[in-house]
Amino acid sequence: MKTLIVNAQIVNEYELYKAEVLIQDDRILKIGSDLPREGVGKVIDAKGQYLLPGVIDDQVHFREPGLTHKGCIESESRAAVAGGVTSFIEQPNTVPNAVTQELLEEKYEIGRKTAYANYSFMMGGTNDNLEEVLKTNPSNVAGIKLFLGSSTGNMLVDNPDTLEKIFSSTKMLIAVHCEDEQTIQSNTKRFIEKYGEDIPVKFHPEIRSAEACYISSSKAIELAKKTGAKLHVFHVSTAIETELFRNDMPLKDKKITAEVCVHHLWFSDADYESKGTLIKWNPAVKTAKDRDALWEALLDDRIDVIATDHAPHTWDEKQQVYTKAPSGGPLVQHSLTVLLEAYQKGKISLEKIVEKMCHNPAILFEIKDRGFIREGYKADLVLVDLNAPWKVSKDSLLYQCAWSPLEGETFQSKVTHTFVNGHLAFENGNLSEEKRAERLLFDR
Repeated sequence: MKTLIVNAQIVNEYELYKAEVLIQDDRILKIGSDLPREGVGKVIDAKGQYLLPGVIDDQVHFREPGLTHKGCIESESRAAVAGGVTSFIEQPNTVPNAVTQELLEEKYEIGRKTAYANYSFMMGGTNDNLEEVLKTNPSNVAGIKLFLGSSTGNMLVDNPDTLEKIFSSTKMLIAVHCEDEQTIQSNTKRFIEKYGEDIPVKFHPEIRSAEACYISSSKAIELAKKTGAKLHVFHVSTAIETELFRNDMPLKDKKITAEVCVHHLWFSDADYESKGTLIKWNPAVKTAKDRDALWEALLDDRIDVIATDHAPHTWDEKQQVYTKAPSGGPLVQHSLTVLLEAYQKGKISLEKIVEKMCHNPAILFEIKDRGFIREGYKADLVLVDLNAPWKVSKDSLLYQCAWSPLEGETFQSKVTHTFVNGHLAFENGNLSEEKRAERLLFDR
């Protein structure tokens, strides 16, 4: 089966140019002009549209196994494909936690059967599973995930000796959630004494404070420097943390890297009044000044990757009082759209969006044959229309939880087509029920 995309503006490898792309089976066969039509089963005229590599989201929580009342790999990966996300890396704080090789492989089996987008699952580290962590296969597992602050799933790793052993024993990428638990607990106690359980959500960024983030991030970076570990700091959320990262070398040579999430680029603490617990995340959405600093660090390459930390909860769960309402929210269907809106507002170039959402995750995790529009690479591709205004409404949501903190927002750009391994998985609002997703492999 061959598919030909014509008249598209390609955004790839820091260039923007017009070319045709010929897809055969699961790969890009040819990129050029006036490509041969022999054997082509489908021609897509993309005049006025832009062709991007498929987005690789390096941090999602799809809630399976054990938390499938919130979402599952099938439902959330369908939403991902509709948003132009063709590959995802899912986190280990499911039930049970993915902290043994057997439990990890059980998740891969679910992905094999039900995922619409390409998939990888992180191996979880704990205070007492170093032996299991060291069995992880670097060629088919994205990396090791450590929670250095408690979050959904209670996988807190707080034993300094254990941390140093993990950092010094594995050559795999270690991704970390950084918030200092002692600081958070102290702040929480102080606010409960004043307000009881129903703490106003506007105080979330004071409880899970910039100080808590910086203490934890700086310690993790110090340990990585000491041990030589390859460290990736997830969801950086504060101005002060951005000063911990470097931009004076290519990404492939960095041992310490950083990610920012869509919600920390879009929202600020001013939004708690209207959004309430719908924008309660860990780490917290903080000030407009922090948001501006994150944008600055993203654009000057101290921050390397944009992701979502997609983490659905039911509507009823999120309506509970502050101390009971879980942190997290669904974003994977709208992450690319949000960044394209930032482009429309002059905040970021299309080339930079592709670098941070497509190229850099592939480089950082050493993903095999993905993240770029290149001949011979897997045909994970997205077409977007930058002149197609639409409003996020409840009936447009594909998340199992059926809500979004972006409901009511009007965006100027729309994902029109998504290819997963050469298969047209999404076209003009219609999702294919055929699954062509594959397990991600890594050049390590």
